[in-house]
Amino acid sequence: MDTDAQLTERDSSPTPHTGSEQGSRSARLLARTAGLRRRPVALLAACLAFVLVLSAFVAQPFLIPSSSMENTLHIGDRVLVNKLAYRFGSAPARGDVVVFDGTGSFVHREQGENPVAGLLRGAGAALGLAPPAETDYVKRVIGIGGDHVTCCDRRGRIEVNGEPVSEGYLHPGDAPSSVDFDVVVPEGKLWVMGDHRAKSSDSRDHLGDPGGGTVPVDKVIGRADLITWPVSRWRTLHTPAAFDRIPAAAGPHG
Repeated sequence: MDTDAQLTERDSSPTPHTGSEQGSRSARLLARTAGLRRRPVALLAACLAFVLVLSAFVAQPFLIPSSSMENTLHIGDRVLVNKLAYRFGSAPARGDVVVFDGTGSFVHREQGENPVAGLLRGAGAALGLAPPAETDYVKRVIGIGGDHVTCCDRRGRIEVNGEPVSEGYLHPGDAPSSVDFDVVVPEGKLWVMGDHRAKSSDSRDHLGDPGGGTVPVDKVIGRADLITWPVSRWRTLHTPAAFDRIPAAAGPHG
């Protein structure tokens, strides 16, 4: 009888207790591995949720979809829209570049969109990766509530409350306007125009619409403060000094 062989066989056979320990270790290892795999996904979801909340209430990247604000803003620029700019008693000022919802002022029809596609587009727009909604516009504020805005004087300039505005930000070669207008901006409304006047559909194009082309202040999403992309275009957007000389409106107007 080969005693050594029998001992070797018994030694190499795992006892029930040893097998249980090994199984427990394997289970813990699998659980730990699964946890490590879930951690990056959870972290990514938390980061995405934080960015979406930030975009909804504080600041949102906005992809410029058209040439209406050239040369200030180019197609494909991403600007940071400050949503807190007018939240605490401040109001849009002449010269500000604002993003607003044109529903009811520039757009007077229902915008049909597949709900799923709308959700995906909205998420992409909130991250500055997709064009904004078709009802969102970016323009420069020319007149605020009570202002008397006219065009054009003998030198072809826009006047606000009788003071001509030297619009150095206009696209090279553009006239201040090819359309004459004489408007008193109602209180709580804005008269807005694009910097590329020859390519901009703005307040001038909606003179015959309800509201006379003016945009309600409460439809303003925020103020464009910074070009963030591309890197070569990085810069802050300042209110032009041309509006410093504009006198206050003569009085309340309806």
